Amino acid sequence: MQGLKSAVRGCGGPCVYEAVPDGGWGWAVAVAFFFVEVFTYGTIKSLGVFLQDLMTEFGESNSRVSWVIAICVFILTFTAPLATVLSNRFGYRPVVMFGGFLISLGTISSAFVSSINEMYVTIGIVSGLGYCLTFLPTITILSQYFNRRRSLVTALASSGESFAMFAFAPAFMALKEIIGWRRCFIVIGLMQASLIGCGALLRPILIRPDQEVSGEVSNKEKLSVKLQTIYELENEDSQTNVSSEESEESGDSGVTSLSASSADLRATTATQDPSETRALMEDQGEKNQGGQATLGTPLNQLEAGEKEQGEVGPLVQPCRPKLLDFSVLNDGAFICYSLFGLFATLGFFAPSLYIIELSKSRGVHPEKSAYMLSVMAVSEVCGRLSIGVILNKVRMRKTQVLLGCVVLLCLVLLAFALVTEFWGLAACCCLYGFLMGTVGSTHIPMLAEDYVVGIERMPSSVGVYMCIQSFAGLAGPPLAGLLVDKTQNYGSAFYSCAVGMGLGAIFLAMVGPAKSGLCHRGKTRKQEEEEGEEEEGEEERGEEEEEKVSQDSGSTDYLDVDLVVETSPAKWSPEQETNVV
Repeated sequence: MQGLKSAVRGCGGPCVYEAVPDGGWGWAVAVAFFFVEVFTYGTIKSLGVFLQDLMTEFGESNSRVSWVIAICVFILTFTAPLATVLSNRFGYRPVVMFGGFLISLGTISSAFVSSINEMYVTIGIVSGLGYCLTFLPTITILSQYFNRRRSLVTALASSGESFAMFAFAPAFMALKEIIGWRRCFIVIGLMQASLIGCGALLRPILIRPDQEVSGEVSNKEKLSVKLQTIYELENEDSQTNVSSEESEESGDSGVTSLSASSADLRATTATQDPSETRALMEDQGEKNQGGQATLGTPLNQLEAGEKEQGEVGPLVQPCRPKLLDFSVLNDGAFICYSLFGLFATLGFFAPSLYIIELSKSRGVHPEKSAYMLSVMAVSEVCGRLSIGVILNKVRMRKTQVLLGCVVLLCLVLLAFALVTEFWGLAACCCLYGFLMGTVGSTHIPMLAEDYVVGIERMPSSVGVYMCIQSFAGLAGPPLAGLLVDKTQNYGSAFYSCAVGMGLGAIFLAMVGPAKSGLCHRGKTRKQEEEEGEEEEGEEERGEEEEEKVSQDSGSTDYLDVDLVVETSPAKWSPEQETNVV
């Protein structure tokens, strides 16, 4: 029974690696993220199938019904800092499991609403919060399991959204004709309950370079043993060669001990790495009073110094991560990248929400119009896989590749408003799906790149990024619905998406210059004074180090002379003692 408990604890405990594994349990996390994409973004983008049913059921307009999706997306992104705080406080696994429960609860509750306002709460707030608590921690921990393959694995795992759109759109269309849209929501909610199991797969990861730490410990132990042996031998030599009276008068025992120790120490540390030797010497010096007493201090004093510093503690104390870090807002590159996400989000959800109604208004048969989402989904899978391979091969900055995809996506959104027949719409859906796959699968993992914020600050920065992005998610679908109500043309909804995507491309192009400092050339007088003070402080520290080195070299020369004198004790005289001392 005890063995079973330990096995279960081992399977559920953290995964410890010496470096980022680029695999291992990360593949299980990738599978979990695949299904998270299926039942979060994949389900949200497939809700356009029920748009006309909700308008008929509650007698509402396009803009009123589209607020369901808008509120859901807004809560999903705006509460991202909350997901970051909860993940840092309780861990990724319980947060994702609780999020899966909220998603299922909100979707099932939507089957029993009597007005669109109640659906704002069930799907918009309850399920939206669950989407955030499920999606954000999963993609964050997935990025920690991979380094070199991060772009490819993220693209593969995020393709679950595309497969969901491909399968769910025609399936929901057929299912609602058989059992009605309310029972269809119950079925969707029950399927989304599987996210609780996906959360159980998210084992935390710990990176511990065990070999380096053990190497440092062994070097310290070896040096301590050498110092102890040297001290004991020194005492024996001083007791044999020098009488107690001469020792009391001249203090020769201490000088001899120090000289011997210095010579032996130079011999024993000559083969070691200079940086390691210096670090170990400094560590031993900190445990004593410094100066010549470092090698002449009795062993019990050394042990006492070690106990004062806590000999049982680890060499490197783990730092508890901040619950929420807004310091990324001081980074110009992050600000530009966040503004890119803010405006680009205008084109993320409205096309999938209105493409079916746009197809019907252009003369496409209702049964064939549902396949427009499937065309988008298949192309999106290809786009996600392609961008993963491309980003692993290219030598240029990945943000430049992303910028090219965003510009092309803006042009495709404009083309939606111009085509008038089935094949033209199908071609636009194909191009849009491919480009949307490239952008949608990379814009969040791109934060882990060093020229944006880096992997160390990603857990906190992704929450702030999605919070900024949330306002466009709230405004996008209602703005598109308002344009449709005013113009009675579903093509006008795609104009707002194109404008937002174009503005996003401008800010994405500014990420590189902002990171390299071209946007910060003008410095205030206060900043210049602070930099001057830092430079002066560095110069003073450099001079102090030079003085210490010169003192150390001087004491070494003195010890060498004393060592030569000690080798011929028969010729020792008080006059020589006076000259040397």
